[in-house]
Formats: sequence, C-alpha cells, structure tokens
Amino acid sequence: MTAAFTARTEQAIGDRTLKLAIDRTTGTARAKRAAAVADWPGFEQARELGRDIKDHVIAHLGHYLAEFERNAIASGAKVHWARTAEEACDITIRLCRSAGARSVTRAKSMLGEEIGLPHALAAAGIERVETDLAEHVVQLAGDRPSHIVWPALHKTREQVREMFAREHADPGPLDSVEAMVGSARRQLRMKFMAADVGISGANFLVADSGAVCTVTNEGNAELTTTPPRVHIVTAGIEKLVPSMAHATVLLRLLVRSATGAELTQYTTFHCGPKRPGDADGPDEFHIVLVDNGRTRMLREGLAEMLRCLRCGACLNHCVVYRQIGGHAYGGTYPGPMGAVLTPLLDGLPATQDLPRACTLNGQCAEVCPVKIPLPKLLRGWRDRSWREGLPPRTEVFGIGVWRFVAARPALYRLATRLALRSMRLFARGGWIRSMPFARGWTAHRDFPGPARRSFMEQIRGRGR
Repeated sequence: MTAAFTARTEQAIGDRTLKLAIDRTTGTARAKRAAAVADWPGFEQARELGRDIKDHVIAHLGHYLAEFERNAIASGAKVHWARTAEEACDITIRLCRSAGARSVTRAKSMLGEEIGLPHALAAAGIERVETDLAEHVVQLAGDRPSHIVWPALHKTREQVREMFAREHADPGPLDSVEAMVGSARRQLRMKFMAADVGISGANFLVADSGAVCTVTNEGNAELTTTPPRVHIVTAGIEKLVPSMAHATVLLRLLVRSATGAELTQYTTFHCGPKRPGDADGPDEFHIVLVDNGRTRMLREGLAEMLRCLRCGACLNHCVVYRQIGGHAYGGTYPGPMGAVLTPLLDGLPATQDLPRACTLNGQCAEVCPVKIPLPKLLRGWRDRSWREGLPPRTEVFGIGVWRFVAARPALYRLATRLALRSMRLFARGGWIRSMPFARGWTAHRDFPGPARRSFMEQIRGRGR
C-alpha cells in the first residue's frame, strides 16, 4: 500500500471517537433500511426494474440528453455543457459573476464536491454558505465530507455541540439535538435570504419535462433554490430518467436504501425559472450538465457504475468503511462505490490501494438498490493494476510464493498445519494480542485465535 493510504488508515483505525461516530450512524442506517425493505414485499422486483431503467438510459444516453435539453430550454432554463470538472467550475463561476454574486448558498451535492466547486468559489472570492446541516458542520470544521448522505458522520454530537457554541453568533442552549438544529437554523436563516445565487445538485433529471428533482430531509434545498435571483444546477449526465413515472420508481428505491424512510420530507421538482403569476422562484434557471469521465466509463467497462443513485447503502454495509470511515479513502467518494469511481477520476496509479482495500464479501452488491456488481468492478481494477505492473514488488513476491504453495496440495496442507500451530503459541484466552508479521492487525485490535483444525480438515472429518 502507498504510504499516504497506510497513514490515513492507521490514523482512522486508532481513533476511537471516530469509530463511535461511525457505529452510531451506520448501525442506525442499516437497521432502518432492513425494516423498510421488510415492509415492502416488492422490493426485489423494484430493484430489477430500477436496474433496467438505468441501463436503458445509459444505452440511449444521447437520445435522453437531447430530449432533456430541448424540454428544459422550453421551460425557460438555460443549459450548459461541461466535459471536465474545470469547465463545470468555470461555467458556474461565470454565471455567479454575471449575477453580481457576493454570496451563494449551496445545497448538498456530491457532484459539486467531485468537481471541486467549493474551492473554485473560494478562489473567485465568492462567499459559500453550505445549507445542509451536516455540510454546515463540515464547513465550520474546515473539513471534508466523510459520507455521501451524512457528510459529518465522523463527528459526534458532543463535538458538534462544542463547535456550535464556539462558532455560532447566537448558539443558545445546546443541550439536545433539537436545540443544536435550532442554533444552526438561526445561524443560516439570514444567509438564505441574502444570497444572490443558489446552487444545487440533482437527484434526477426528467427527460420528458426538463425538470430537475432534488431530495432532502431538511428543506434547505428549497430555501437554497427559491429565494435567490439565480438558481444553478450542477448535475452529472447519468442522472437522467425518461419520465416522472421512472423517477418515482427510483425515488422509492433511493430513499429506503439511504435513510430507511418511504419518502423524504422534501422531494421537489424544479422546472424552469419563475413565471408570471408565480409567488416565488428564481429569475434565472441554469443547468450545468457535467461529463467528467462518465462517457469514458462507458468505454472502459464501468457502465454499470453509472446506475448509482448515491444512496450510501454500500458504505453503511461495508466492513472496511465501518472501520476506517470516509476520509481514509482520500477521494471525493468513499466506500465501495468510491473504490470504483476514484481510480477513474484520479488515476489508477495513485489510487490502486482502494480496490484492494476490500474483502469482496459482496454485501455492497446485495444492498445496492440498482444491483451494481461492485465486487466485479473492484476485481476489474485489481486485474488492471496487475496487468499494468502497479503493485509493489513485495506484494508480487508474496503472491508468487502463495501461488507456488497453493498449487501443491500436500505442501499447502503442511504449511497450513504449521501456521496454525505457530499461531496457537501466541494465543491467550482465544485471542492473539501480538504476533510477528501481524502488526497491521494487532496494533489496534486482537486477532482471533485459530481453530484446532483447519477448515479442510474439519470438512474431511464430516465425510464430505
């Protein structure tokens, strides 16, 4: 593994407060999702339908992009195209400057994080106000999101309480979660009303109407997109769906997989700027459609990843993510989906550790609402890194030794027996607290002591 990735994982595994924060949130998310799925007998059929909808759009992407652009323009929106992250940021900054914007409010958007929009706004001298509660916490901390649904998952409520007491102009009492939410509301209310531009992402782009769908739990997206004079949407081109009926299917899958609810509190479809007679809404409505490697995914065998709804279920069920959190991955997207996307966005040589930081247990694929075969895609990156000669020589040598032994059953059985006997010398009370060549495990946790007999010996003992 690279030194940077190793250092990040070492720090994360040794952080007990981080582990507490991760367990609180992902544990609750898994339980709520399980209950929501159990209450929907048609969930598996809906997953198959969701997969088919996304695959159909991906196979006819050009058609639906043209249809969406045509209908969005007919509704009064202005559509902009960006091939790269840099182009997307340049277009957004230009629109902000043409509006004379001194401050912008921003609803949570992973696409915005992906293209580096927060940094671009700062470099342009434009005040950025994150309006999602968790993103507000992350911004106050000068941090990065660590989860695609709960960006401040790495912070405990105790840490947030201390931060609000220090950073908010009128913190008030902070003795409960509700009180902390009230403190954030007071802090952000005037920012909502004073912003010149509101920037949002999009959960879905509806081709037959040109509408943009946003899904939130707090109502901050509506306050971000309605009061300002200008609303800018930044969205990946894979967010397309053919119609409202298709969006409804995917919404039901998205929300249950993300939060375990049937529907979020705020599901809004934005269709163009304010019209004569409308009580509110922006005077200008801009949509920036971003490629940033998505068409390259079609060419490089990663088309299935374009199904992703950004629900975060794969993160919540990933045994690796739940140990190291999001920041250890080093990119915009953490967890299994990040281990597939980051090598494409940042290059495989710099990110080859991510596909290998996976047990391939398959839980991520089992819970994905659109059946993305994440283990298969991760194996594809592993194969490619091997073909390109990227793994370190020590790893190549170690796998070579293992292959030599594994190809000789008698030698493999002998090596297994010797390994079990050696490990038992270090076991105390059923656990190994320290052992040569195992510091990567035992530095922060105990290793289970080995069974008396190997798995193969146990199977043979059962007559199988």
